[in-house]
Amino acid sequence: MKKMLPESELARDERFVRSKIEDRIFDPRGAKIAARNTGPAKMATDRPAAAERSRSLMHGIFVGEIQALEGAGRTCFDFDDTEAPFQLKLDMARQCWDEARHCEISLKLGDHMGTEIGEYTESTFLFSAACNPDPVLRLCGVNRALEGLAIDVFNTMRDFGLATGDPVLEFCEDWMLADEVTHVKMGSDWLRRLTAKDPERQKAALDFQRAVDHLFSFGGFRGEDEENPIHLAKKFRRLAGFTDDEITELVDVAAQAFAEAQARSAAAAGEPAAAAS
Repeated sequence: MKKMLPESELARDERFVRSKIEDRIFDPRGAKIAARNTGPAKMATDRPAAAERSRSLMHGIFVGEIQALEGAGRTCFDFDDTEAPFQLKLDMARQCWDEARHCEISLKLGDHMGTEIGEYTESTFLFSAACNPDPVLRLCGVNRALEGLAIDVFNTMRDFGLATGDPVLEFCEDWMLADEVTHVKMGSDWLRRLTAKDPERQKAALDFQRAVDHLFSFGGFRGEDEENPIHLAKKFRRLAGFTDDEITELVDVAAQAFAEAQARSAAAAGEPAAAAS
């Protein structure tokens, strides 16, 4: 079997529709979409497009779980024991077990919410982050950044299920949220263990994490303000090994991504740059 499998060789059937992450990130409409108050949230009745956005988000969760399963599996296979300790591989194997369960749950939730595979597109950026040749950077990019995003998303979707009186969605998202906290905690613990005597490597890994977090803030998709569809789940991030300083920095990263999206939106509309601030 080939080591370091490129994303172009991921196995998918004809139901899946591939899209580029760059098209979404640099879409000048991003800030306007985020400001329309349409995402799933506690006050779901005030958001007329919440149901449609939630189905889209559930499809995104499903394809993300597939890639998380593939990424954790590659970490088990791609490195020898000198590059990635055997105990780390055991944690990644456990994560594969969790992600396989999440794929099945998310597929059934998609059916429950009225969507199907291929109704929305799949971007493979999550797996791209799992292709980094340094296992520590993989842990930061996937377990701390992208699984951290999953904490925020599952927490929001659980609240959406509660607000709309959907006990199936609420229970399933709460179940998977607990797993995601564990996955992020594994990334936090292994980051510190593997870089305890190598501060430069730790800095490089954290810089990679910031870059991934910036991309996956999607110009206002995630943040602290009311208009952000997905809110940061600070309590669960602390349980997953994030410090208060790291959480504050993540808030700043999300705000910066939102400001950049507003600037792109203003530029596309021919407005002065100051209007985007």
